[in-house]
Parts: sequence; C-alpha cells; structure tokens
Amino acid sequence: MGSPTPNPIRFADVNSGNNGIASLSAPENGDSGAKVVGRVENGVADADQAHEDSPYSGNTLVVEDRPSVGDEDLVSAAAPLPSVSKSNIEHRWSDITSYTTKKKVQSWFQLPNGNWELARIVKTAGSESVISLPDGKVLKVNSDSLIPANPDILDGVDDLMQLSFLNEPSVLFDLQYRYNRDMIYTKAGPVLVAINPFKKVPLYGNNYIEAYKNKSIESPHVYAIADTAIREMTQDEVNQSIIMSGESGAGKTETAKIAMQYLAALGGGSGIEYEILKTNPILEAFGNAKTLRNDNSSRFGKLIEIHFSETGKISGAKIQTFLLEKVVLVTPFFIVLCHLSRVVQCAEGERSYHIFYQLCAGAPRTLREKLNLKDVNEYKYLNQSNCYSISGVDDAEQFHIVKEALDIVHVSEEDQESVFAMLAAVLWLGNISFNMIDNENHVEAVADESLINVAQLIGCETVDLNLALSTRKMRVGHDNIIQKLTLSQAIDTRDALAKSIYACLFEWLVEQINKSLAVGKRRTGRSISILDIYGFESFGRNSFEQFCINYANERLQQHFNRHLFKLEQEEYIQDGIDWAKVDFDDNQDCLNLFEKKPLGLLSLLDEESTFPNGTDITFANKLKQHLNSNPCFRGEREKAFTVSHFAGEVTYDTTGFLEKNRDLLHLDSIQLLSLCLCHLPQIFASNMLNQSEKTVVGPLHKAGGADSQKLSVATKFKSQLFQLMQRLESTTPHFIRCIKPNNLQSPGSYEQGLVLQQLRCCGVLEVVRISRSGFPSRMSHQKFARRYCFLLLENVASQDPLSVSVAILHQFNILPEMYQVGYTKLFFRTGQIGILEDTRNHTLHGILRVQSCFRGHQAQRHFKELQRGIATLQSFVRGEKARQEFAVLLQRHRAAVVIQKWIKGRNVKKTFKKINDASIVIQSGYFLTLNLKYKHAKQCNASFCFLAAMLFVAGWSEDALKI
Repeated sequence: MGSPTPNPIRFADVNSGNNGIASLSAPENGDSGAKVVGRVENGVADADQAHEDSPYSGNTLVVEDRPSVGDEDLVSAAAPLPSVSKSNIEHRWSDITSYTTKKKVQSWFQLPNGNWELARIVKTAGSESVISLPDGKVLKVNSDSLIPANPDILDGVDDLMQLSFLNEPSVLFDLQYRYNRDMIYTKAGPVLVAINPFKKVPLYGNNYIEAYKNKSIESPHVYAIADTAIREMTQDEVNQSIIMSGESGAGKTETAKIAMQYLAALGGGSGIEYEILKTNPILEAFGNAKTLRNDNSSRFGKLIEIHFSETGKISGAKIQTFLLEKVVLVTPFFIVLCHLSRVVQCAEGERSYHIFYQLCAGAPRTLREKLNLKDVNEYKYLNQSNCYSISGVDDAEQFHIVKEALDIVHVSEEDQESVFAMLAAVLWLGNISFNMIDNENHVEAVADESLINVAQLIGCETVDLNLALSTRKMRVGHDNIIQKLTLSQAIDTRDALAKSIYACLFEWLVEQINKSLAVGKRRTGRSISILDIYGFESFGRNSFEQFCINYANERLQQHFNRHLFKLEQEEYIQDGIDWAKVDFDDNQDCLNLFEKKPLGLLSLLDEESTFPNGTDITFANKLKQHLNSNPCFRGEREKAFTVSHFAGEVTYDTTGFLEKNRDLLHLDSIQLLSLCLCHLPQIFASNMLNQSEKTVVGPLHKAGGADSQKLSVATKFKSQLFQLMQRLESTTPHFIRCIKPNNLQSPGSYEQGLVLQQLRCCGVLEVVRISRSGFPSRMSHQKFARRYCFLLLENVASQDPLSVSVAILHQFNILPEMYQVGYTKLFFRTGQIGILEDTRNHTLHGILRVQSCFRGHQAQRHFKELQRGIATLQSFVRGEKARQEFAVLLQRHRAAVVIQKWIKGRNVKKTFKKINDASIVIQSGYFLTLNLKYKHAKQCNASFCFLAAMLFVAGWSEDALKI
C-alpha cells in the first residue's frame, strides 16, 4: 500500500514574512507581540483568543498524571497546572510585549526546505529578530515567522494536551523526541498516535500486559486502549470498537495484532483466544502482498468482532467478508475488503498474494508432484513483476506456519489439499494461451499442460474448460446460440475465472474460521470490534483499486470527524453549555462528490458501465462535463481526473475503470465450476449462483454477452461499506492513528514533512484543542445523582436530580471552570470525574470494610450457634448409636453363655459316661475273677493286665487303675 503524495509543506494560516520565509498565523497588519504570541499558540486561533493556550491562561489545564516510561524528567510535567484567578490573568497580561521576545526563549523557525529548527533569539529590534540556529548560523528574520517553543521540561511529554504551546512544530518535535527513544506511542487527547518503528521495540509481552492490567504503567500504549475498551464494555454494557487508520506501511496490521494479543491475554482461559490469534497468519497469507512501499501490505481490511461471556472471557468471534472485485456477504461481523486484480496482474517490483510464493517454496515433494507445481518464475501471473522474494522473509517457513494455523482452526487435511489445488489452478490458469482459429480474431485455448493441469486440479474435462474459456452461450429470444470469443474477450474470461476462484476460496476460508470461532451458548451480546483497513493510497498511477480504497478512507474519516468533532460539539450546543466552536476540516464535500445522485462519481461510473459502447474515455469526458464545477474535482488531460481528498489530491487514470466495475464472470464459467468433481468448485458455484439470484436488480448490462442483471462492483462495495459504518456507529469507538515516519521503511529515520502531512490528515491538532478546551467526561443528571448521592452529608432523597448533582459538586469544591451544567447532562473537564470516582471508591471501600466486619461478626455468631446445635445433635446420635451397639453386644454375650453352657454340659456328660462305662467293665472283671477263684491265676493275671492296659488307652488315669 502506498502513501499519499505529500503536498508542499504548508501550515494553517501561513503567510510570508519579510524574508520570504513562511510563518504560522502571522498577523497581516503588524499586530503587537502579545497578539502574535497568542495566535501562534493556538495555531489558527483568533486575536481575542490570543492567550487561551498560554501557560499563564485563566483556563485551568488539567493534565493527567502519566509520565513516560524511563523518562524521569517528565514527572514534574505530568502534575496538573494550578488554576489562576482572573485578577492574576489581567496582571500577567498587562504587559503586551511579546512573551517570546521578552524572555528570549527558544522558538521554532522554518527553513526553506520546509523543516523546522529550534532557534535561540539573540536580540529583537522592532519587527525583526536575530536568531541562532543549532548549526551556528545567525539569521535576521521577521519576528512574526517565529513560533514559540515549549520549555525543556515538556520535552517528550506523552500526551500532546500537556504542551503549553500547541503548534505544528512543537507536536512534530515531541513525537520525534519520543520516537528517537523508542517511545512510539503518544496520546493526542482521546486518540492514540502510533509511529511505526520499523524494528522490534521492547514494549510488549506478558510483563507489559500484566502491568497495564494492574495499572502499574500509565504510559500511552495499544494495551491501554484495549484495556479501556474492555473496562468500558463491562461497566457501560456497550459494544466497543478499536479503529486503526493510517496510510500503507504505517503499522496498522501489527497494531491490530497487538490489540488482539492483549484482549486474548485478559479474556483467555477457554482456548478460543489462541485460535483467534492464529487467524492472522491465514488472513495475511491470503490477503497481504508486497507493494512498492510495504513488504507486507494488507490488500484487505478486516473487522473482527470478539465476543465476551458474562465472566469477561472470550466466548468466540465472527467474520464477515466483502471483496472489491466480487462482493459476497458471508457473515455480518468480520469484514474483509479485498482487491482481486492483484491475482492476475502486478506492477513492477511488487508481488501477488503471499500464499502463492509460500506454496511454491514450502510445499512438500508429494504435494508438489500432486499439484504439478513449478517455480514461481514459471507462472505468468507471478513473473510479470520480476519480484519473487522479500528480504528477510522465508516463504517456505511461512508456508509451514500457515499450515499449522489451518490445523488450529480445524481445517481438515483433505480440505487443505483442496485449497492448495485451487491455488495451483489459479496459477496454471495464467499460463493458458490462445490460438487464432479464423479471420475474425476468434480463438480457442491451447491444449497444453496448463489447460490439462487446470482441468485436473478443479476436476473437469479439458474440452469443457476450453469451451468455457473460448465461447459464450447467449439466449436470443427462445433460442440459445454459442458465440466465439475474441482474444481479448477470452483473456478477460480466463482472468475473471481466476479472480473468482481466488475470491471464493478466500471467502470459504473465512467461513471455516467463523465455524471454528463460533460464539458459545453463553453469549452476552458484549463485543469488541477491531478494524484494520487499508489506508489512503496515492501512487504515480492510480486506478480503480485506489479509487475504491480512498473512497472507503473518506467514509472512515467522516466517522472519525463525526465522533471527535461533530457529535462532540453538537452535544455541547444542544445541551446549552457555554462553548466556542472549534473549526476542523470537514470532508463532507468530498463524500458528496462520490455519493451524490445522479451526478456523483459512483453514479456516473455505474451509468457508463451499463452502456455496451461505453469506454474509459467517454467516462472521463462525462465526469469533466458534469463535475468540473465541484471544488473537490478537477478534470485532467485525456482519461485522468483529480479528486481533493482529506489527505491530499490524487489523480486517477480511468483506464480499466469500466472493465473492473463490471462483473465479467459469465454464467458459463459458473456452470463449469458446478460440474467439477472437486467439492470446492461446486461450493463456489453454488455460492455465486445464490448471490446472482439476490442481485438481479438494477440496469441490464450485457458486456460480452452477459445474460443476467448484475450490480456493479462499485455499487456492491458502497453497500457493504455502509453496512460497515452502521456496525461501527453502534459501538463506542477508540481511535488509533498509525503514522509512517519515512518511505524507506528505515528504523530511526523521521521525515518531518511526511509525518506532518499525515498528522494534518487525521486532524491531530484539532483533536487536542477540542480535548483541552472541551469536556470529555459527561453524565446525565439522573445517573450522576444516583451514582454519587450517597456521598452527601445531608439527606437529599426528596430533591430532584439536578439539585442533588449541584449539591455534590459544591460539597467536593469542584471549581466552576472545571464543569458545566447542561439541560440534561453534566460536563466535566479531564480528570474531574476521576476525583469523584476516587472518593466514591474510597467511600465504598470503607463501607464494604464495615459491612465485612459486621457480616463477619454475624457469621461468627451464627457459626457458634450452629456449632452448639451440631454438638447437641451429635451427642444424641452418638448415645443412640452406643445404646444400639450395646444391645447387640449384650445379645451376643447371652448367646455365647448359652452356647458355652451347652458345650460344657455335653462335655461333662461325655466324661461321666466314659467313667461310668469303665467302672462297669472293671466291676465285671473283678467279679469274674472271684468266680474263677483264682483259677488259672497267671492266665487271669495276664488278662487283667491286658484289660488295664486297654482301659488306660481308653483314657483312664493311673490312679483310677490302681483303685
């Protein structure tokens, strides 16, 4: 993406001094010094506002306490300046001698080359001053050409609102001072100015994220903007948006990724945040390209809407796409505006989209063989620019990163191969050539490897592809006829097919990302949208792409003006507060030039596109005929015209305007894709047919025999742009203005003219002036009274909200110049709400401490009562349990006694029976012995002994045997 062609260095209300050197707001009639100083302080202020921005002014300037990191000299500059009474003002300004001349302080002097130098005033005589420049030169200049510089203590302040003298050279110096010290972020009131360092700076990572989360660092940063967005989303329950703007190479894409990094860190935990971050490599590979001024230029803009759950965790995200050449709405939340002409043509020294070079460099051998891939210099779509690589970038490594990202967002391996097949088909389409077949310049495609490879990759027959590229079916009445195409028509058809395949592929990828990042069931409706859109472009030759890009930037600039200038000041006036209106450059006239009907640029372009015989020359002549009276338009020679944009004048060449504004993809090509065997071409065809059914309105256009009514590219682009703006209008915006310090992408180089031109485009000085003199904090009477009424010492329940609000302001001694009371709201200068919030939070903290102590005491009492009750209940339970266990034990004891008694009785009976039986045996033996009368005494004795032995064996004791 390119930067606008810088206009000659000029400043607001610049007049020529005596020596022919430009001066800022120099008085035309030789006013006295005091008036001169006042005018230069404000840059464009009137004489009666001469001392409004002076450090001695009666208007209290409240400066937030935000010293820069590592800049200890700025601590004292961050303290709020004391308010000064009116009598002191009159006393200090009673001497009308120029402050700059009287004190002989340093002043800014503009050199003939347009740069500013800090000069020391040696002496002043009348209207001339002698100054000394840093290089030792001494010059005599007109005093009016000197612009007052700020004291050294304000060097490098992190908020431009802190500058005592607010003028362009002071702002340039402050930004350069910080840029040279790697402090690339500076606040300009509510806007963050981010200067691209073109190198890595140690300002990011988990430590910085934690520091900004805990508010231990207050310096300007993208993290601080993202943190503010999260807090406001949570507190106010209003969707937020972070809008990045700036020209090509200013660092918008990297800044958007840094903001997403912070949101992912704070809202992480579910794992979805990792997938959101991994969408960046995919979108950059398919949507970014190398241009003459930026190695990684976003050829698309994106709006990613990140949803949060009730607990503040990321619950999902959604994506919407619409492309410059072929606008197709996928989903309503992530917007991608993409140029497709780069697919088929690149300027010298530029590259097409990164993914083509990454595929050719990083595809593994099996994939290369499957896709019949060659080196990048063998493809006509890529070799026409003679640029194949980017210094310091390894395309093969980037290809593996893209594949890893596709895995993370759940694109299957089969789908990935189909994606790479479509990319290869686009490259091979560019190599298809045509042969003449008759004297009427009709052609047919050459049946070489290019045609065969395309047919194989998309899954169709070679014959069908040849017919789709070289013929066209037309319906005349009730008959269908086949028209042969000329060489130029065939080339247009081929290129249109290539661009459509790539466009549909990009949209399909975004749809897959949407599915992967689907919002969970606990969606709360709270979201933060991050807009990263291509910046204003002005090249040596500007065509239809720059025309659409710059129109989109005009619309975004109007959104910026609307929120920071128009709505702000209109609200002051409508609420009846005392307010001196601040002028700003409104680009409404330029928007009217584009959008006015029926004689606007877009209307005339669409009208000429409907004529079959319309050409780029007739279009240019029609513009000159109808728009030459418009102050924002100027006709040029031949086919060119110039538009005065908010960022400067751009001359457009109408060559190719009508062709690019028409949708040249014919129904034959869509039918070819629908008959393919591969599933992706079938999906593409289905989507295109559905879109055609939705857009069959408007004038009939039959360029090359088209048989359907189609909306022009410009009309669809405008419609989608309006949808984007409506989406942004429903959010609270946070603006980040990215600045490119030089065109060489060189670290440490700071071109004053280039930076100043960008600052003028975004109205930084006007924003700071409104922020300094305005009332950035506001609150309705009802909300203010409801939020702070408990701080009052007396009961005001019966009073109306306005009385309660005034009572609160008086109780806290807020100075009258620090606020104004409107019809419906209270308006506060910077820092005043913070004082009330601190008091409220401190009081609430004390109340919570008392409540915690009381609740703790109650909890302890309740716990002790509960403990006593539990102990009593436990005693009953344990007693009952013990009694039941004792009863069981007693029953078992009784049973054991009975069993023992029975066993013992049985044993006794058994023993008694044995003794009784033995006694009978002995007695019988004894009597037997007597009866035999001792016959056969020996024999009987032996028998007796045998009997005794048997009884002994039977269990008789020795004593019993003796008996």
